[in-house]
Amino acid sequence: MCTADPTGALTLRAGALRFHRPAVAMAAPAPGLISVFSSPQELGASLAQLVVQRAACCLEGARARFALGLSGGSLVSMLSRDLPAAAAPAGSTNLARWTLGFCDERLVPFEHPESTYGLYRTHLLPRLPVPADQVLTIDPELPVEAAAEDYAAKLRQAFQGDTIPVFDLLILGVGPDGHTCSLFPGHPLLEEQEKIVAPISDSPKPPPQRVTLTLPVLNAARTVVFVATGEGKAAVLKRILEERDGAPLPARLLTVPFEKHSTL
Repeated sequence: MCTADPTGALTLRAGALRFHRPAVAMAAPAPGLISVFSSPQELGASLAQLVVQRAACCLEGARARFALGLSGGSLVSMLSRDLPAAAAPAGSTNLARWTLGFCDERLVPFEHPESTYGLYRTHLLPRLPVPADQVLTIDPELPVEAAAEDYAAKLRQAFQGDTIPVFDLLILGVGPDGHTCSLFPGHPLLEEQEKIVAPISDSPKPPPQRVTLTLPVLNAARTVVFVATGEGKAAVLKRILEERDGAPLPARLLTVPFEKHSTL
């Protein structure tokens, strides 16, 4: 049965990450562990298996559904490459009980190369037949404030009975500055506690207009996995996991204890 972990989420934990070759890291399917892989291909296969195993667990539970939150960037190619084959043995009947949402989205047309949903629509969804009405997207034709309200309404409809939408699994990236979703260091949205979806018009990373899940939704998820790829993420992971002084980076604001697990 899919139940919330008592710590609230899974997260990366590590010591001083020192990568001597391109490497990738992902939270393992047990609280507080970190998995390190020698290539994105190895990570993608392991991540796909984690998603499928989590889905099977949740579909056997009382709610008999699986709600997955997706992020963009390198995750699109990883999941598009590996998830369809991993999910195929479960069959279309199980996929019919999946709900897909997006952790954040750029306010651009779906045909635009910066659209996260647009990329998944092209590369993943034709091979992962989740019902179209269970793939929750923004309306990119609306102004950013209205787009956030519209997406929040879709989430509330899909997660009826939840005071805050409770995703079974959120797959999050982390930027070199420590941002996750479209929650950036020092931004007022880090203080948002009422909205489940927020607009942002001044993103320091282009495009400036975006829609993002807020920290209350991230912290309500049953499982959270951070995925970081490449040597360039080692420094920010060390900061996220070890720094105690100053304003915490957004990825540290998930309400999970961070502890040193290993030194690479």
